[in-house]
Amino acid sequence: MNPVQTKQTNLEKPEPAPELSLFLPVLDEEENLRPMHAKIQEALNELGKTAEVIYVDDGSTDKSLQILREIAAEDKRVRVISLRRNYGQTAAMSAGIDAAKGDILIPMDADLQNDPKDIARLLDKLNEGFDVVSGWRKNRKDKLIMRKIPSWIANSVISKIGGVPLHDYGCSLKAYRREVIQDVRLYGEMHRFIPIYASWAGARVTEIPVDHHARTMGKSKYGISRTIKVVFDLMTIKFMASYQTKPIYVFGTFGMIAFFLSIFAGIWSFVLKFIYGVSFILTPLPVIAIVLFAISMQFFLMGLLAEMLVRTYHESQDKTIYAVREKIGFDIKV
Repeated sequence: MNPVQTKQTNLEKPEPAPELSLFLPVLDEEENLRPMHAKIQEALNELGKTAEVIYVDDGSTDKSLQILREIAAEDKRVRVISLRRNYGQTAAMSAGIDAAKGDILIPMDADLQNDPKDIARLLDKLNEGFDVVSGWRKNRKDKLIMRKIPSWIANSVISKIGGVPLHDYGCSLKAYRREVIQDVRLYGEMHRFIPIYASWAGARVTEIPVDHHARTMGKSKYGISRTIKVVFDLMTIKFMASYQTKPIYVFGTFGMIAFFLSIFAGIWSFVLKFIYGVSFILTPLPVIAIVLFAISMQFFLMGLLAEMLVRTYHESQDKTIYAVREKIGFDIKV
Protein backbone atom coordinates (compact mmCIF):
# COMPACT_ATOMS: atom_id res chain seq x y z
CA MET A 1 0.00 0.00 0.00
CA ASN A 2 1.19 3.48 -0.83
CA PRO A 3 2.51 5.29 2.31
CA VAL A 4 0.66 8.44 1.27
CA GLN A 5 -2.59 6.53 1.03
CA THR A 6 -1.97 4.96 4.44
CA LYS A 7 -1.40 8.39 5.96
CA GLN A 8 -4.60 9.74 4.44
CA THR A 9 -6.56 6.73 5.66
CA ASN A 10 -5.38 7.25 9.22
CA LEU A 11 -6.36 10.90 9.25
CA GLU A 12 -9.43 11.45 11.38
CA LYS A 13 -12.18 13.77 10.34
CA PRO A 14 -12.45 16.86 12.52
CA GLU A 15 -15.07 16.60 15.21
CA PRO A 16 -18.20 18.50 14.13
CA ALA A 17 -19.15 21.42 16.34
CA PRO A 18 -22.30 20.90 18.42
CA GLU A 19 -25.32 23.02 17.69
CA LEU A 20 -25.65 24.17 21.30
CA SER A 21 -23.17 24.94 24.07
CA LEU A 22 -24.57 25.23 27.57
CA PHE A 23 -22.18 26.53 30.22
CA LEU A 24 -22.84 26.77 33.93
CA PRO A 25 -20.61 28.44 36.56
CA VAL A 26 -20.52 26.30 39.70
CA LEU A 27 -19.59 27.38 43.21
CA ASP A 28 -20.42 25.04 46.11
CA GLU A 29 -23.55 23.55 44.55
CA GLU A 30 -23.04 19.88 45.45
CA GLU A 31 -26.71 19.37 46.36
CA ASN A 32 -28.03 20.91 43.16
CA LEU A 33 -25.74 19.47 40.47
CA ARG A 34 -27.30 16.06 39.87
CA PRO A 35 -30.92 17.30 39.86
CA MET A 36 -29.88 20.18 37.61
CA HIS A 37 -28.10 17.91 35.16
CA ALA A 38 -31.09 15.56 35.05
CA LYS A 39 -33.26 18.51 33.99
CA ILE A 40 -30.68 19.56 31.40
CA GLN A 41 -30.58 16.04 29.97
CA GLU A 42 -34.36 15.94 29.72
CA ALA A 43 -34.50 19.32 27.98
CA LEU A 44 -31.72 18.47 25.52
CA ASN A 45 -33.25 15.09 24.68
CA GLU A 46 -36.53 16.79 23.85
CA LEU A 47 -34.74 19.31 21.61
CA GLY A 48 -32.99 16.62 19.62
CA LYS A 49 -30.00 18.84 18.87
CA THR A 50 -26.31 18.09 19.30
CA ALA A 51 -25.04 19.80 22.40
CA GLU A 52 -22.25 20.08 24.91
CA VAL A 53 -22.66 20.99 28.57
CA ILE A 54 -19.73 22.83 30.13
CA TYR A 55 -19.56 23.09 33.91
CA VAL A 56 -17.03 25.64 35.19
CA ASP A 57 -16.09 24.90 38.78
CA ASP A 58 -15.13 28.27 40.23
CA GLY A 59 -13.00 27.07 43.13
CA SER A 60 -15.69 25.12 45.02
CA THR A 61 -14.77 24.01 48.53
CA ASP A 62 -17.42 21.28 48.80
CA LYS A 63 -17.82 18.08 46.74
CA SER A 64 -18.99 19.90 43.59
CA LEU A 65 -15.91 19.02 41.52
CA GLN A 66 -16.08 15.37 42.53
CA ILE A 67 -19.73 15.19 41.49
CA LEU A 68 -18.92 16.93 38.20
CA ARG A 69 -16.26 14.30 37.50
CA GLU A 70 -18.87 11.60 37.98
CA ILE A 71 -21.38 13.38 35.75
CA ALA A 72 -18.73 13.80 33.02
CA ALA A 73 -17.97 10.06 33.21
CA GLU A 74 -21.67 9.26 32.80
CA ASP A 75 -22.57 11.76 30.05
CA LYS A 76 -20.27 12.16 27.06
CA ARG A 77 -21.75 15.59 26.33
CA VAL A 78 -20.33 16.99 29.56
CA ARG A 79 -17.08 18.91 29.83
CA VAL A 80 -15.74 20.23 33.13
CA ILE A 81 -13.38 23.14 33.68
CA SER A 82 -11.88 23.48 37.15
CA LEU A 83 -10.46 26.91 37.94
CA ARG A 84 -7.56 27.15 40.37
CA ARG A 85 -9.44 29.35 42.78
CA ASN A 86 -12.63 31.38 43.06
CA TYR A 87 -12.34 34.06 40.39
CA GLY A 88 -16.01 35.10 40.40
CA GLN A 89 -18.97 34.49 38.11
CA THR A 90 -17.74 36.73 35.30
CA ALA A 91 -14.43 34.87 34.99
CA ALA A 92 -16.22 31.52 35.15
CA MET A 93 -18.57 32.57 32.37
CA SER A 94 -15.64 33.83 30.33
CA ALA A 95 -14.00 30.41 30.70
CA GLY A 96 -17.22 28.80 29.48
CA ILE A 97 -17.42 31.11 26.47
CA ASP A 98 -13.80 30.44 25.55
CA ALA A 99 -14.29 26.66 25.74
CA ALA A 100 -17.65 26.51 23.96
CA LYS A 101 -17.72 25.22 20.39
CA GLY A 102 -21.44 25.43 19.63
CA ASP A 103 -23.20 27.75 17.21
CA ILE A 104 -25.55 28.90 19.99
CA LEU A 105 -24.17 29.67 23.45
CA ILE A 106 -26.47 29.43 26.47
CA PRO A 107 -25.31 30.35 29.97
CA MET A 108 -27.40 29.44 33.00
CA ASP A 109 -27.11 29.07 36.77
CA ALA A 110 -26.48 25.69 38.41
CA ASP A 111 -28.67 26.34 41.47
CA LEU A 112 -31.96 25.00 40.00
CA GLN A 113 -33.48 28.47 39.84
CA ASN A 114 -33.26 28.56 36.02
CA ASP A 115 -35.39 26.00 34.16
CA PRO A 116 -33.67 24.18 31.25
CA LYS A 117 -37.08 23.71 29.62
CA ASP A 118 -36.93 27.40 28.70
CA ILE A 119 -34.02 26.70 26.34
CA ALA A 120 -36.46 25.65 23.62
CA ARG A 121 -38.31 28.98 23.93
CA LEU A 122 -35.04 30.93 23.74
CA LEU A 123 -34.12 29.07 20.54
CA ASP A 124 -37.54 29.70 19.01
CA LYS A 125 -37.03 33.43 19.61
CA LEU A 126 -33.55 33.32 18.07
CA ASN A 127 -35.09 31.75 14.99
CA GLU A 128 -37.24 34.85 14.57
CA GLY A 129 -34.08 36.70 13.54
CA PHE A 130 -32.61 37.86 16.83
CA ASP A 131 -28.97 37.47 17.86
CA VAL A 132 -29.42 37.66 21.64
CA VAL A 133 -32.42 36.51 23.65
CA SER A 134 -32.34 37.41 27.33
CA GLY A 135 -34.41 35.70 30.00
CA TRP A 136 -36.75 37.82 32.10
CA ARG A 137 -37.64 36.42 35.52
CA LYS A 138 -41.06 38.05 35.41
CA ASN A 139 -42.34 36.13 38.44
CA ARG A 140 -39.11 36.13 40.38
CA LYS A 141 -39.05 33.93 43.50
CA ASP A 142 -36.81 36.10 45.64
CA LYS A 143 -37.19 38.39 48.63
CA LEU A 144 -38.92 41.67 47.78
CA ILE A 145 -36.86 44.13 49.81
CA MET A 146 -33.40 42.58 49.54
CA ARG A 147 -33.51 41.32 45.95
CA LYS A 148 -36.49 42.43 43.85
CA ILE A 149 -36.61 46.18 44.53
CA PRO A 150 -32.81 46.73 44.15
CA SER A 151 -33.00 44.65 40.96
CA TRP A 152 -35.81 46.77 39.52
CA ILE A 153 -33.88 49.96 40.22
CA ALA A 154 -30.61 48.57 38.85
CA ASN A 155 -32.21 47.26 35.66
CA SER A 156 -33.86 50.61 34.99
CA VAL A 157 -30.56 52.45 35.41
CA ILE A 158 -28.59 49.92 33.32
CA SER A 159 -31.18 50.04 30.54
CA LYS A 160 -31.02 53.82 30.40
CA ILE A 161 -27.23 54.05 30.47
CA GLY A 162 -26.55 51.06 28.23
CA GLY A 163 -29.26 51.89 25.72
CA VAL A 164 -30.67 48.34 25.68
CA PRO A 165 -34.06 48.24 27.46
CA LEU A 166 -34.23 44.90 29.30
CA HIS A 167 -36.22 44.08 32.41
CA ASP A 168 -33.72 41.65 33.90
CA TYR A 169 -30.00 41.99 33.26
CA GLY A 170 -29.28 39.75 36.23
CA CYS A 171 -30.92 36.65 34.74
CA SER A 172 -28.14 34.26 33.70
CA LEU A 173 -30.35 32.32 31.29
CA LYS A 174 -29.74 33.82 27.84
CA ALA A 175 -29.06 32.63 24.31
CA TYR A 176 -26.38 34.10 22.05
CA ARG A 177 -25.30 33.47 18.51
CA ARG A 178 -21.60 32.68 18.59
CA GLU A 179 -20.56 35.53 16.32
CA VAL A 180 -21.91 38.24 18.65
CA ILE A 181 -20.21 36.95 21.80
CA GLN A 182 -16.96 35.25 20.77
CA ASP A 183 -14.91 38.48 20.80
CA VAL A 184 -16.38 39.89 24.02
CA ARG A 185 -13.86 40.33 26.85
CA LEU A 186 -15.31 40.34 30.35
CA TYR A 187 -13.98 42.01 33.50
CA GLY A 188 -15.25 42.71 37.00
CA GLU A 189 -18.94 41.74 37.25
CA MET A 190 -19.66 42.57 33.62
CA HIS A 191 -21.17 39.26 32.52
CA ARG A 192 -24.59 40.82 33.05
CA PHE A 193 -23.76 43.53 30.49
CA ILE A 194 -23.04 41.16 27.58
CA PRO A 195 -26.30 42.14 25.80
CA ILE A 196 -25.05 45.74 25.82
CA TYR A 197 -21.70 44.76 24.32
CA ALA A 198 -23.51 42.67 21.71
CA SER A 199 -25.83 45.55 20.87
CA TRP A 200 -22.85 47.86 20.36
CA ALA A 201 -21.58 45.31 17.82
CA GLY A 202 -24.87 45.48 15.93
CA ALA A 203 -26.67 42.48 17.44
CA ARG A 204 -30.45 42.39 17.61
CA VAL A 205 -31.42 41.94 21.26
CA THR A 206 -34.76 40.94 22.78
CA GLU A 207 -36.10 39.20 25.88
CA ILE A 208 -38.77 36.69 26.85
CA PRO A 209 -40.27 35.75 30.24
CA VAL A 210 -38.74 32.60 31.72
CA ASP A 211 -39.56 30.48 34.73
CA HIS A 212 -37.77 31.15 37.99
CA HIS A 213 -37.76 28.79 40.96
CA ALA A 214 -37.00 29.55 44.58
CA ARG A 215 -33.71 28.17 45.86
CA THR A 216 -34.36 25.04 47.91
CA MET A 217 -30.82 23.76 48.47
CA GLY A 218 -27.46 25.43 48.91
CA LYS A 219 -26.72 29.01 49.77
CA SER A 220 -27.04 32.11 47.61
CA LYS A 221 -23.72 33.71 46.63
CA TYR A 222 -25.20 37.19 46.13
CA GLY A 223 -24.81 40.01 48.63
CA ILE A 224 -24.69 43.77 48.99
CA SER A 225 -21.00 43.77 47.99
CA ARG A 226 -21.96 42.57 44.50
CA THR A 227 -24.39 45.49 44.16
CA ILE A 228 -21.56 47.91 44.90
CA LYS A 229 -19.34 46.20 42.31
CA VAL A 230 -22.09 46.45 39.72
CA VAL A 231 -22.33 50.21 40.34
CA PHE A 232 -18.62 50.60 39.62
CA ASP A 233 -18.88 48.40 36.54
CA LEU A 234 -21.80 50.49 35.34
CA MET A 235 -19.62 53.60 35.61
CA THR A 236 -17.03 51.82 33.48
CA ILE A 237 -19.68 50.77 30.95
CA LYS A 238 -20.76 54.41 30.59
CA PHE A 239 -17.18 55.51 30.20
CA MET A 240 -16.42 52.82 27.62
CA ALA A 241 -19.62 53.59 25.72
CA SER A 242 -19.03 57.33 25.51
CA TYR A 243 -15.29 57.83 25.68
CA GLN A 244 -13.48 54.62 24.74
CA THR A 245 -12.14 56.12 21.51
CA LYS A 246 -12.03 59.71 22.78
CA PRO A 247 -10.92 59.70 26.43
CA ILE A 248 -9.62 63.26 26.13
CA TYR A 249 -13.25 64.41 26.28
CA VAL A 250 -13.82 63.09 29.79
CA PHE A 251 -10.33 63.98 31.02
CA GLY A 252 -10.61 67.41 29.44
CA THR A 253 -14.02 67.99 30.99
CA PHE A 254 -12.78 67.28 34.50
CA GLY A 255 -9.67 69.32 33.81
CA MET A 256 -11.78 72.30 32.77
CA ILE A 257 -13.98 71.95 35.84
CA ALA A 258 -10.92 71.91 38.09
CA PHE A 259 -9.44 74.86 36.20
CA PHE A 260 -12.55 77.05 36.50
CA LEU A 261 -12.95 76.16 40.16
CA SER A 262 -9.39 77.20 40.79
CA ILE A 263 -10.01 80.48 38.95
CA PHE A 264 -13.17 81.09 40.97
CA ALA A 265 -11.38 80.32 44.23
CA GLY A 266 -8.54 82.65 43.29
CA ILE A 267 -10.90 85.50 42.36
CA TRP A 268 -12.88 85.05 45.57
CA SER A 269 -9.69 85.14 47.59
CA PHE A 270 -8.80 88.47 45.97
CA VAL A 271 -12.32 89.79 46.67
CA LEU A 272 -11.95 88.86 50.33
CA LYS A 273 -8.50 90.46 50.42
CA PHE A 274 -9.13 93.78 48.67
CA ILE A 275 -12.82 94.45 49.37
CA TYR A 276 -13.37 92.94 52.81
CA GLY A 277 -9.83 93.23 54.06
CA VAL A 278 -9.52 89.55 54.93
CA SER A 279 -5.98 88.29 54.71
CA PHE A 280 -5.19 85.21 52.56
CA ILE A 281 -3.76 83.63 55.68
CA LEU A 282 -7.14 83.86 57.44
CA THR A 283 -9.10 82.11 54.67
CA PRO A 284 -8.02 78.45 54.54
CA LEU A 285 -11.38 77.15 53.29
CA PRO A 286 -10.83 77.91 49.59
CA VAL A 287 -7.46 76.17 49.67
CA ILE A 288 -8.92 73.15 51.45
CA ALA A 289 -11.79 72.94 48.97
CA ILE A 290 -9.41 73.08 46.00
CA VAL A 291 -7.09 70.43 47.44
CA LEU A 292 -9.94 68.05 48.27
CA PHE A 293 -11.51 68.52 44.87
CA ALA A 294 -8.20 67.93 43.11
CA ILE A 295 -7.61 64.76 45.13
CA SER A 296 -11.07 63.39 44.35
CA MET A 297 -10.61 64.05 40.66
CA GLN A 298 -7.19 62.40 40.70
CA PHE A 299 -8.55 59.27 42.29
CA PHE A 300 -11.47 59.06 39.89
CA LEU A 301 -9.37 59.61 36.80
CA MET A 302 -6.67 57.24 38.00
CA GLY A 303 -9.38 54.60 38.39
CA LEU A 304 -10.41 55.04 34.78
CA LEU A 305 -6.80 54.97 33.62
CA ALA A 306 -6.20 51.79 35.58
CA GLU A 307 -9.26 50.20 33.95
CA MET A 308 -7.90 50.99 30.52
CA LEU A 309 -4.43 49.72 31.42
CA VAL A 310 -5.81 46.40 32.70
CA ARG A 311 -7.77 45.86 29.50
CA THR A 312 -4.74 46.75 27.38
CA TYR A 313 -2.55 44.38 29.40
CA HIS A 314 -4.89 41.43 28.95
CA GLU A 315 -5.97 41.97 25.36
CA SER A 316 -2.63 43.02 23.86
CA GLN A 317 -1.06 39.80 25.17
CA ASP A 318 -4.19 37.71 24.62
CA LYS A 319 -4.26 36.88 28.32
CA THR A 320 -7.34 35.43 29.99
CA ILE A 321 -8.62 36.59 33.36
CA TYR A 322 -8.63 33.08 34.78
CA ALA A 323 -6.33 30.05 35.10
CA VAL A 324 -7.56 26.52 34.38
CA ARG A 325 -6.44 23.69 36.65
CA GLU A 326 -7.74 20.89 34.44
CA LYS A 327 -10.23 20.06 31.69
CA ILE A 328 -12.34 16.93 31.80
CA GLY A 329 -14.11 15.28 28.91
CA PHE A 330 -12.87 17.52 26.12
CA ASP A 331 -11.26 14.61 24.30
CA ILE A 332 -14.51 12.63 24.14
CA LYS A 333 -16.46 12.93 20.92
CA VAL A 334 -20.14 13.80 21.13
